[in-house]
Amino acid sequence: MEDLLQVGVITQTHGVRGEVKVFPTTDDPGRFKKLKKVLLDTGKEMRELEIESVRFFKQFVILKFKGIDSLNDVEIYKKKNLYVTRENAVKLKKDEYFIADLIGISVFGEDGDELGKLKDVLTTGANDVYVVEGGKYGEVLIPAIKECILKVDIEGRRMEVHLLPGLVD
Repeated sequence: MEDLLQVGVITQTHGVRGEVKVFPTTDDPGRFKKLKKVLLDTGKEMRELEIESVRFFKQFVILKFKGIDSLNDVEIYKKKNLYVTRENAVKLKKDEYFIADLIGISVFGEDGDELGKLKDVLTTGANDVYVVEGGKYGEVLIPAIKECILKVDIEGRRMEVHLLPGLVD
């Protein structure tokens, strides 16, 4: 399991006072209101930044970091990822998982046949869809609903699923 979880990507600067426009990669952008600190991946190191203020604009989060007060100070962080440590991550409810923990997990049908590894999670309006590749069916798209996802063992890196009719040829 990864110790850092991505929460956003700095897309560009915002104004001249050191604010940045962040595209959130979390399913709840409102969580930025509760965050005190984030880790910025500069490409060379992880830099801890203290959040001074948070605003929302369309699908973006506007962040102001403490001690970064000009456009020039923050311009070098465009296109950089923001992370939180696992202990600062949101608390998950029952049957909720971090995408980072699901990627690479082995997926098996209820009959024990290995369907492959979970390669991606597609976020749709109704429910997430798990992209599983590498088994006898090639790529399989499995809706992340209770009828399909029977068991998830993050520690054991294993998922058991029920394939609804029509999901595989």
